[in-house]
Amino acid sequence: MDLQKPPSAPPPAPARPEGCLVVAVRLPVRIVVLVLVVPVRMVWDALVATGRLLRDTVLRPLGRALLWTGRALFVWPLVGLWRYVLVPAGKALGWLGHVLLVVPARLLHRHVLTPLGHAVALLARGIGAGLAWVYARVLRPVGHGLAWLLRGVGAVVAAVGLGVWTAVAWLARCLCVVPARLLYTWVLAPVGRAVAWCVRGLGRLLALLVTGIGLALYRTARVLLVLPALVLWRRVLAPAGRFLALVAREVGAALGHAWRVAGRISRAVGRVLRTLLRWILVEPVRWVYRTVLTPVGHALRAAVLRPVAAGLRTAGRIGREALVSARDTARQARAEFRRMVFGAPREPAAVDRQRAFGTPREPAAVDRREPAAHDTRTLGRSTTVLTKD
Repeated sequence: MDLQKPPSAPPPAPARPEGCLVVAVRLPVRIVVLVLVVPVRMVWDALVATGRLLRDTVLRPLGRALLWTGRALFVWPLVGLWRYVLVPAGKALGWLGHVLLVVPARLLHRHVLTPLGHAVALLARGIGAGLAWVYARVLRPVGHGLAWLLRGVGAVVAAVGLGVWTAVAWLARCLCVVPARLLYTWVLAPVGRAVAWCVRGLGRLLALLVTGIGLALYRTARVLLVLPALVLWRRVLAPAGRFLALVAREVGAALGHAWRVAGRISRAVGRVLRTLLRWILVEPVRWVYRTVLTPVGHALRAAVLRPVAAGLRTAGRIGREALVSARDTARQARAEFRRMVFGAPREPAAVDRQRAFGTPREPAAVDRREPAAHDTRTLGRSTTVLTKD
């Protein structure tokens, strides 16, 4: 069982002991920073709460309204323009371009350019065959003859040029190369070596002078500048920098600690204010709503609103039924008046043919656009929709 236990965490590193100077700087700095940071943190929390309230109640609905307005003003018109104007117009232009350009171009290529190209190709093949015959029978033999003649002339010219080049090369070697070699070996090389030895000696002398002057300047600058600056850095600037770094670090830590403490204080104050607001305003309003307004509203709904709604529904139903009854009565009156003035309607032609051929006649259904229901009021009945037989 001991072998299955997870390995224990490494022990934390021991904290570095702090001196009395750190504690003496830390306590007053934290007290001052806490006094200064608490109002700032409370104002910050108030601004954050106000910003969240404005975001949830004003900015977000306003943004949604602006988004919907932007869609209604820009996106939907552009979509409708693209879908119902530009796309059909593009299709129409494409069809028109196909009819006016592609089809004529295809017919021109198929019935004009292709036969013309075949004829031109046939003519070119005939001309090529004639030129090939001229080349093989005329130009090639002439070319071979000219090439043989030029090779003979070139061989003669090459022999003459080689002799002339040999003579010129011997004269140039005797007149230029041999004197130049003697001049370099017995004059220029010794003079150059002497000049190089002098330059090396002068360089060594200058190097010794520069080294001595540099060493003297280095010693002087080290004694006059480097050692005082090193003492100033070690004895003054480094301790002052460490003290300022300690103060800055403690101020930063105090700011963080004070900000966290101020946050807790701000949250506590916010809870107290929220509780006071709840018990002073929200709970009385809720109690009034639950104990006064809700029973009054229920009683008003049961005593007034529901009977009024039921009466309105009954009145509406009676009005609709009266309107339907009046419409049916008017339709029946128009049918009776039409029958009285113009007579009974004629029978269909199929019924006349059946009567002519002696087939049994069946009553034909005539659509006279009259109601087939028996619950409506007619001229011969005294019942209405609101009464029963």
